Amino acid sequence: MADSMMSKAATMEIPINSNGDSRNLAEDDSLEQLSCSSPMSVQAAKIQWSLREKDLQQVMVSGPNLNETSIVSGGYGGTTEGIIPTSSIKGSNMHHGSSNSSMTAEEATRGVAVEKFDIVKKWGLNTYKCTKQMISERFGRGSRTVDLELEAQIEVLRETKRKYESVLHLARALTNHFYSMVQTQHALGDTFADLSQKSPELRDEFGYNAETQKLLCKNGETLLGAINFFVSSINTLVNKTMEDTLMTIKMYENARLEFDAYRADLEELNMGPRDAVTMARIEAAQQQYQIHKDKYERLRSDVSIKLKFLEENKVKVMHKQLLLFHNAISAYFAGNQQQLEQTLKQFNIKLKPPGADKPSWLEEQ
Repeated sequence: MADSMMSKAATMEIPINSNGDSRNLAEDDSLEQLSCSSPMSVQAAKIQWSLREKDLQQVMVSGPNLNETSIVSGGYGGTTEGIIPTSSIKGSNMHHGSSNSSMTAEEATRGVAVEKFDIVKKWGLNTYKCTKQMISERFGRGSRTVDLELEAQIEVLRETKRKYESVLHLARALTNHFYSMVQTQHALGDTFADLSQKSPELRDEFGYNAETQKLLCKNGETLLGAINFFVSSINTLVNKTMEDTLMTIKMYENARLEFDAYRADLEELNMGPRDAVTMARIEAAQQQYQIHKDKYERLRSDVSIKLKFLEENKVKVMHKQLLLFHNAISAYFAGNQQQLEQTLKQFNIKLKPPGADKPSWLEEQ
């Protein structure tokens, strides 16, 4: 029995090193010799084996963290100079991907910034040239391109617009004053009608005046419809049609200033030396000059066409509106109600019924 216990203790005493090597067995030989001597030695061997078994289990349970392990690049038994932390290998791919995305975003941002810088640079250069040309023209040192016929037409248009704006202002004032008069006539007619009911001795006199004021009020509303149509048409002609043409004229004048600025720049370069750098600048200036020349000629053609169509449209519109205004005013002050109504039918003017501008109770909800 003692022999079997000693052999089992000796068998279980084999240590496990890192490579499963059993070369260092000096302690096992001494233990085996000790186990052969006495039972007390056997008991000590069991205690020592149990302690070693607990240490092995602790190492296996709480072993090294995989994040903390290392890979030895120099093989078994190499120095620590070849140790590479696995944490650096684990995050290398993620770092490489994020660096690529950040580089792409940085390149895109840089491209947008360069593009904006070029736009600002071109704008600043163009503004400088145009300002220089404008100052030179005002002080009489610079030459400007002039189309005498077109300039005369533009000046006539601006003067016509000022006069039509005056007509529009006066027509609106007439509308406001006449509207106040019609409202006064309406209130006066209601008062006469009320007094006709409450004054038996003056019933007929108040009644006649009430009917007259109501008739004048009705004719006044008809005339207001004609005047409002006249004002609306003049407003469209002045503030839309003429204004659109003037906007094109403004673009044409800006193009003319740019054209003269780049023309003066090209002339100045042609008067200088003809070295390689200057020839390159002359070629670039020639390209810019041609671009602005084409733009100037295109806008000059647009202005000529718009001025022609504007003149035709103005004559057509004003012929109709002046005839309407004359017939309506004449019929009203002549007391010819039938002719006044016929004038509105002739020009397809429809009067809104009283209270038409007021929304219904369903729309107010």
